[in-house]
Amino acid sequence: MEAIVTEGLTKYYGKLLALDDLGLSIERGHCVGFLGPNGAGKSTTIKLLCNLIHPTRGRAYVNGYDASKDSKKALRDVGAIVEVPEFYPYLNAVETLSYLGRIRGLTSTTLRERTADVLELVKLSEWSGMKIAKFSRGMKQRLGVAQAILHDPSILILDEPSLGLDPRGTYETREILKSLVKRGKTIFLASHMLHEVQEVCDSVALINKGKLLAYDRVESLERIFRAQKIEVETVSPPKQKQVDRIEELKAVRSISVEKNHFVIGFDGNDVERADLLAMLVRDLGLQVVSFKPSTEALEEIYLQLIKEAN
Repeated sequence: MEAIVTEGLTKYYGKLLALDDLGLSIERGHCVGFLGPNGAGKSTTIKLLCNLIHPTRGRAYVNGYDASKDSKKALRDVGAIVEVPEFYPYLNAVETLSYLGRIRGLTSTTLRERTADVLELVKLSEWSGMKIAKFSRGMKQRLGVAQAILHDPSILILDEPSLGLDPRGTYETREILKSLVKRGKTIFLASHMLHEVQEVCDSVALINKGKLLAYDRVESLERIFRAQKIEVETVSPPKQKQVDRIEELKAVRSISVEKNHFVIGFDGNDVERADLLAMLVRDLGLQVVSFKPSTEALEEIYLQLIKEAN
């Protein structure tokens, strides 16, 4: 059974279409990045999954239960961060988690153990007695993660957990998410940060203006949409006849030469790339110093899809 499924999920705010016929299926144990710019429909989707708002049409299922019609069962095994987490400023971290844990129905013994565990995981143990009013933005974000995993849910639905953090806070939050992935959690991570998705997630769903543009494993999207480039350096510059032979290959889109360094635009797979290297050395007699396949960032995929969608 999939952890999260949406079928034709659509949401209007008045006449504004915020989410348009979203269809997703997320298997257990996977981390899916929900990537899109501000206003793309990410937070709307999160709120629908967490039953904070109701769909105009369509269905959202969590743990096999309809999130709107059977929300108690659907969300029992879910931890979430929705938008920017805020807490009572006069409580400290332990008191906050104790309060939230009791709402969740955790026993006193379990609550003490879990509070210690999650504060250690998010690196807040040292400040467990500090009032939330004195917490930095990054500390509040980490406490938000702590409350989301307090009851040890199998599914985490996180809305921009690194939003507004400085580079150190972003890194620390990313490392926490990586550790949760290693523990086998299913994570649905809404983000506009490309690097965060690349670092943490195994799959990515790209959304813009409420419409799903693509959904696949990160490496599959890169392979489909990225323009691959291979940088080659030789002892001496290639002759024009050698350049012409390279251009004749089916997988070669382009080649630009600057002295003994040239860049090949390439659409082939790993086997064809190996064949290319063999041809350069064996058939053309080039003395290859370096052969460095490189690809453009996931950002290029996203920008390409956004441009095509507009």
